Amino acid sequence: MTDTILWRRLDLPGHEFATIKRRDDGWQLSGAAIFSHDQTPTKLDYSVICEASWRTKSAQIAGVIGDQEINLHVFVDSERRWFLNGTECPVVAGCLDIDLGFSPSTNLLPIRRLSLEHGQEAEVRAAWLPFPSLEFELLPQLYRREGENTYRYESGGGVFVRVLEVNAVGFVTNYPGLWVQENA
Repeated sequence: MTDTILWRRLDLPGHEFATIKRRDDGWQLSGAAIFSHDQTPTKLDYSVICEASWRTKSAQIAGVIGDQEINLHVFVDSERRWFLNGTECPVVAGCLDIDLGFSPSTNLLPIRRLSLEHGQEAEVRAAWLPFPSLEFELLPQLYRREGENTYRYESGGGVFVRVLEVNAVGFVTNYPGLWVQENA
């Protein structure tokens, strides 16, 4: 199985392409985000490797923010300890999902992993890489399945709330105010 999507950013000029494909030992989510940040051209390529159960195993993020090169390697060991470029990040120990702060793609990971029924909700502790710092922070999140293709997402203890529309694969197709699928 391979599925792809193209998003247009709504808050800034930019686009993102992502693909999810099955591997022998799990899943690979990869993509490229191209956007303007503080009037600076930005391009970030990413690849997230997950177990068959959708738990993050590793990730790579590479690209440029203006003239600053980005090259990040994330590894999660069997005890759910997270490492960024070889340095342990205890603030996100135990997390199951990575959340790339510049992309809607990683919402797919807990959506697929949780497999919620209508009306069910679950709390998630995500290893968040906020943009532009790209330094791990713990981000408590709540996903509630509202309908066949809608999830209520909140973070920051309810400070940030959006109703996400998703496709059959789990890719967000409408992230109000931030991203929308192109040519849907």
